[in-house]
Amino acid sequence: MANLTISNPEKHKNRRSLVMLLAVFLLPIILAKLALDNQWLQLGVTNQGKLIKQPMTLTTLNIDDTNIVDQWLIIYRLPEECSEVCLTSIETVYNSYVSLGKDMPRVTPLLLENNLFSEQQKNQLARSQWQIQPITAAINTELPEPQVLIADPLGNIILSHTIPPTIAQQSAFSKAIVADMKKLLKYSKVG
Repeated sequence: MANLTISNPEKHKNRRSLVMLLAVFLLPIILAKLALDNQWLQLGVTNQGKLIKQPMTLTTLNIDDTNIVDQWLIIYRLPEECSEVCLTSIETVYNSYVSLGKDMPRVTPLLLENNLFSEQQKNQLARSQWQIQPITAAINTELPEPQVLIADPLGNIILSHTIPPTIAQQSAFSKAIVADMKKLLKYSKVG
């Protein structure tokens, strides 16, 4: 009569094979779950600026959009006093606009200010394609801090960029604005 029982070393080999097979399939699932739960990975964030969570439009801020119909906007909300960093930021934001190249006609740079500049300075800014509008009470309420906003052609404000505190950080600031604008313009069907 033949021995039908499996020998002890064969049992361990079969058990080891089963454990290895289960590990190959279960280990990636367990690691993926841990990575998501513990936020080991950056989850699909591709924008450089901060998304505006509460709905905000040009209308709610009382911004006159009659001269900027069907345009993307780079809006710079200026501080109450324009220091050297502020002046550099104006130039940086404008250079970001110019960096858009062939997409420049789809975008309008807009300065929101409270009579910070002389008439001569306003004319010089206007020649460089800046639209200049006064800061309204709604802007002061909704946007108390200086910042750069990006608005779509439908008038929705979608992104905010914080003004860097030093001139040395202006280059990274400019690159962030350009990266966001190029991505938005690439995928946009409007404006």
